[in-house]
Order: sequence, then C-alpha cells, then structure tokens
Amino acid sequence: MVLIPLVLLAVATVPLAGGRLPALLGLCFRATWVLWLALALQVAALTWPGRATGLHVAAHLSSYGLAGVFVWANRRVPGVAVLGLGGLLNALPIAANGGVMPARPGALAAAGVAPATDRFANSAAIEGARLPLLGDVFALPSSWPLATVFSAGDVVLLAGALVLLHRTCGSRLARRRMAATG
Repeated sequence: MVLIPLVLLAVATVPLAGGRLPALLGLCFRATWVLWLALALQVAALTWPGRATGLHVAAHLSSYGLAGVFVWANRRVPGVAVLGLGGLLNALPIAANGGVMPARPGALAAAGVAPATDRFANSAAIEGARLPLLGDVFALPSSWPLATVFSAGDVVLLAGALVLLHRTCGSRLARRRMAATG
C-alpha cells in the first residue's frame, strides 16, 4: 500500500506548484458507491484469514471490475482515465494468475517481503507467471521507509493521481501542460 503515502505526497505538491487544494471540493464523482464497494471487497480479500480460497480470488478480481465501472462513469474527470489504465495494468496480471499479482522474487527479496504462507497474498512469486512484466517487478529496498514491491500499473496509478490533482487544482504544472497542447 505504498500508493497511499505517495498520493498524500502528491497532494503536497499541489500548493508547491501554485495549485489550490480547495478546488478538490468541487469534484463531483458519479457512482461513488461502486468505488466504496470495490474498496470494501479489496480490503476483505486481503484481510480474510486463511489461505487463498475461491472467495478471496473472486473478491479480489471483482474489486477491479467494480473499479472499472467507477472509472467508466467518471471518464471525463481529468486523470481518471489514466487511473483506469493503471488499474487495468494491475488487473490483467492478477486475472491471468488466478487472483494474485505475480512478483519478481528479486524484488520481494530487495524489499524484504517474506512470502505469505498462512494467508491470501495479493502479490507473490509465482512459478510460470503469466504477464510477469506487468507484475510487481520493482522494489523500494528494505533499508527505505515503506519498503515494498510495486508494478508499472502502480506507477501509472500515481501518474493518474498527479494529473487529477494538478488539473483540478489548476497548478502551474497543469497550466503549462495545457498551454503546450492548446
């Protein structure tokens, strides 16, 4: 869950770039209940005790499908399409590998992440993984705060959050980008 602190850090970049955080209050998302349901399923899948079951996998995969519904309903909000792409880049290897994000063993070792043997793991080393390059192949080393593994999809999700924040809040970064393309 390294994305949460990174998104909070991204929020902090908005005023540094001349944006107005109160502009976020003007965002009106559609179908927010779908996103809350997706989040609840994701949390449930990751916190249910016991080894992976069909219920864990179904909840994990369903959370991505529901998040996709939310993205579609809000596709015109700046950054949401990029967030959707990041989610899709994560959902594809998870779906292709039976509900688990394949992780590169070297990345797991670098981050100091021990394999979960007694519970469902949303990310794990998988022998013969499908779409391994979309898996958790990058690592924040164990010597860093928030050491973990992450994927290209996670990087795209963070980029989507940055686009949403800076475009919505009208920071200099967003104004410069819009002036260059307009």
